[in-house]
Amino acid sequence: MIARFGDGRDWFFEKRFGMFIHWGLYALHGVHEQELWRYDLDPASYTPLQHRFNPTAFDPRQWLDMIQENGMEYLVFTTKHHDGFCMFGSDLTDYNVLNTPYKKDIFGMLAEECHKRNFPLVAYYSVVDWHHPAYPNTGDTHEIHTDPAHHDMDQYMAYLQGQVRELCTRYGTLHGIWFDLNSKEWQYPGVVSMIRELQPSAVVNNRGPEPGDFSTPERVLPAGEVYTTPTESCESVGHYSWGYRKDEVYYNPAFLKHNIAVNLSCGGNFLLNAGPDGKGRFRRPARKILRDVGRWYKSAREGLTAQGLGALARFPSVYQTVDGDTRYLVLTGNVPCSELELAGYPDLISAENLTYPGDRLSVANEDIYKIDFFPHAPRVCNLRNRPGEVQVLKLRCVPGAEKA
Repeated sequence: MIARFGDGRDWFFEKRFGMFIHWGLYALHGVHEQELWRYDLDPASYTPLQHRFNPTAFDPRQWLDMIQENGMEYLVFTTKHHDGFCMFGSDLTDYNVLNTPYKKDIFGMLAEECHKRNFPLVAYYSVVDWHHPAYPNTGDTHEIHTDPAHHDMDQYMAYLQGQVRELCTRYGTLHGIWFDLNSKEWQYPGVVSMIRELQPSAVVNNRGPEPGDFSTPERVLPAGEVYTTPTESCESVGHYSWGYRKDEVYYNPAFLKHNIAVNLSCGGNFLLNAGPDGKGRFRRPARKILRDVGRWYKSAREGLTAQGLGALARFPSVYQTVDGDTRYLVLTGNVPCSELELAGYPDLISAENLTYPGDRLSVANEDIYKIDFFPHAPRVCNLRNRPGEVQVLKLRCVPGAEKA
């Protein structure tokens, strides 16, 4: 079992499925959140997007309604992405949302709505910055080229720390700071201790200027073994972009369910991302995917968020979790057969399919092999194969029976 923090950060182990939102000036073009770098744009042509940003359809209440209806339990929002534009009101730069036609603090509006609902909010903040002249953009990975005469990492890190302080002191309780893309692996002692002092419940990830509380694998799956340290994986509803993309190729919901199930069954958290358009609206394909995944997650949550035990040795597509005398099987691939033998399990009492409650599962405890060298193997019977779907089974065992 992963060791807990023993303080206000332990919310992270109770709320396992979060919403990730990438939103900024890049939504206006609807190409990619990294378009300035990926398409080698002239910053002078990108920066003026600030004077066009006017998301009149943005409604934090509708956003939070959607997030909660889809079973998500916390929100991570991009306060500043790599382009350097701030979706919050900062005294340290004019390049922020207050200096747009919209003239409102987007992050502040989200924070207010989250606080009304006691809903955890995490501030994403990019370390790399394509706008600030002091950040040493030298053309490395995820960097553009800027004038080296102005490069000063100490000056930039003071700016970073100042903005993180603004986030930690102006928006009420925050539940985390989610740094991204410290591509040069700069170390700047004091940032995390400041966060700890100002926001005791805030978790900090491992992509910032100091070691953090949890790791953040992106668009990858664990190898079937349980996580041994706090981990939060992330994936987007779209294949090509995290921000809004007009011509996005969207993932099949079954693919996302599989990723969520595997990561949660191995003891991790999961963020599912979608990006609103320039007006502040989530487009229909993204909303449909979120509803589909959310409906499934809510039906299976108790099994997915129990203590993760990883994959079964004999059936690597079957994961198991446990909560006291209740065990869960998470079937992430084709069901091998209509009966699943569970050698080493305590005696089973009953079984039900959380994701398909109409299935009439049964349990058989008698030995089918009257031969000494075959172990006693209780069986879950009447399983149905549903290609591409993730099923979660709930197994009740004899109270107090020894666990395998």
